[in-house]
Amino acid sequence: MRYCLIFEYDGENYHGWQVQPDAVTVQQTITKCLGDILNQNISLVGAGRTDTGVHAKFMTAHFDCNCVIEVKGIKQKLNNYLPAEISILKVVNVKKNFHARFDAVSRTYKYYINQQKMPFEQRSFFYKKDIDLALMNKACKKIIGKKDFTSFSKANTQTHTNICEIYRAEWNYEKQMICFTIQANRFLRNMVRAIVGTMLLVGEKKISPDEISNVIKKKNRGFAGISVPAKGLFLVNVKYNEKDLLA
Repeated sequence: MRYCLIFEYDGENYHGWQVQPDAVTVQQTITKCLGDILNQNISLVGAGRTDTGVHAKFMTAHFDCNCVIEVKGIKQKLNNYLPAEISILKVVNVKKNFHARFDAVSRTYKYYINQQKMPFEQRSFFYKKDIDLALMNKACKKIIGKKDFTSFSKANTQTHTNICEIYRAEWNYEKQMICFTIQANRFLRNMVRAIVGTMLLVGEKKISPDEISNVIKKKNRGFAGISVPAKGLFLVNVKYNEKDLLA
């Protein structure tokens, strides 16, 4: 039987999602807990890979089990044993060929910036320089569509292609913070943080919105802005076709 976990986590104390030697990761933590509860070896496949320090408000991962499990019961047991930073929102019985990564049609991230010191909002980037959101939204139009985003990717990553299709990108305000929302079919490693860092240059009027197109054409990380800190980045949604989720 195949099942899908829907969960959230605070990534501050984790070295990202994917299992790594000699490092504590979210995948490793959930896999061990699930295996101990079910008393079998579990292979947990996530919808994607979040980097060190990145958070998720909505993440998915599938696993196979050699027995039928009661989904509400396993959710409760997992939440009882997992660290406080990880919370299982739902456990779903899915089709045997469902794949958390390859069946996802889009992923959505949000990046939060605050411009005043907020001691209780540590999951955001404090950036006190004045920025022009109207200019930054003009720049967003330059990244919409299917493009090669090598200029915004970490160097020497083992990906088969650096082409991604961005469906939505916009800057707005959420409560007291500035928020960047971006939705795409896939993301490269470090891509969102590099885009945000480059957009801030536009907001400070150091480069024009049109310059974003030139940065993309260069296919060179050195032409983009710096990567902003991981602590402000959240994976907020992974979208599937409903038929793919139903068992």
